[in-house]
Amino acid sequence: MRAFDVVKAVALATALAAPVGAAAQGLFAPAVTVNGSAVTNYELDQRAKLLAAFNTPGDLGAEARKQLVEEKLKLQELNRAGMQLTEEGLEAAMAEFAQRANLSLDAFLAQLATQGVARETLRDFVRVNASWRDYIRRRYGSGVDVSEAEIDAALARTGGPESVELLLSEIIIPAPPPRAAAAMARAEAISKLRSTAAFEAEARVVSALPSRTQGGRLDWAALSDYPAGLHGLLLSLEPGEVTPPIPIRNGVALFQLRDIREAPQAPAAIAEIDYAQFAIPGAGTAQALAEAARIDGLVDTCDDLYGVAKGLPEERLVRQSVAPASLPQDLGLELARLDPDEASWNLSQDGTLLFTMLCSRTPVAAEGVDREAVRNQLLSQKLSARADILLAELRAQARIGQ
Repeated sequence: MRAFDVVKAVALATALAAPVGAAAQGLFAPAVTVNGSAVTNYELDQRAKLLAAFNTPGDLGAEARKQLVEEKLKLQELNRAGMQLTEEGLEAAMAEFAQRANLSLDAFLAQLATQGVARETLRDFVRVNASWRDYIRRRYGSGVDVSEAEIDAALARTGGPESVELLLSEIIIPAPPPRAAAAMARAEAISKLRSTAAFEAEARVVSALPSRTQGGRLDWAALSDYPAGLHGLLLSLEPGEVTPPIPIRNGVALFQLRDIREAPQAPAAIAEIDYAQFAIPGAGTAQALAEAARIDGLVDTCDDLYGVAKGLPEERLVRQSVAPASLPQDLGLELARLDPDEASWNLSQDGTLLFTMLCSRTPVAAEGVDREAVRNQLLSQKLSARADILLAELRAQARIGQ
């Protein structure tokens, strides 16, 4: 090859390689520095994708920058304190994080990979934040205490766990014996969803409840309105998470948490629920549904049902006052949706449509409050406040450059 040709070949190769090299350089170039330590454009892009995978609302780019700057500050403080997670501890923390999505670590990482999130991105996120949590406990735990008076004051303000209100979406999939296995399989798939839009789409297709027309969305309701056996399960959810399938009579229930808040005024615990059920023959027929709608137009209170049932066999109308824990789960869920003197006809049994009416809920002063749980909650709040102060101090002293 002549010298001139060699020069041209080298020039061409350089020109072709330049855009790739420039792109790579831009991707790994510093986007912001924190005390001389760089956050790269690649890290920002990966964190934004991770936040998107977590269904984080808002400006993901801005939130990614904020989190990564704070994590650089945390990491620098952890290094000064000589605190690092062992590899075993890190793997355990990552597995625990994945478990919140009801997935194994490998399955969780595979799901993130489909959204463009690298394993190292989750690894870095968990490493810093798990280490920071342990550091805060070690640094401030011995100096933070919660007195009995503080627990009493917290209970007076909130009424204990009964003060929690939930914003849920619901699905109930009909599961008569011939379709039970298929219904459970569909419910298992839905329980893995983390998107409210995807859950609502499923509700419109498979739910047997009237709420399906609005994607299963329910209004704010007190935790105490739901069956006591579900309280722990519902409180364990993060926004966007879905419960495991909940078997009920001839059906499978699922709930997705959209939001949680402290009630403006804590409701009292419920001691007794008074309800009535009027049996209408022909469940699943247009005639039965029309009869239920007709009765709903006639009655304003549970007492009015006695007039509807006059002259009929006594077993057609059942009225009971029971403790919430004594209710079958499907009936407890149905009554949770109702206000006093409100009715529904979503339940059926043995070919009979059940016109169900909530008569009243009888409150009592809360008993048996778990004071240790309140103590731990207050302790966590105090440690979180100390952590926020420390992070603000670190940020104020830091050199942060764009």
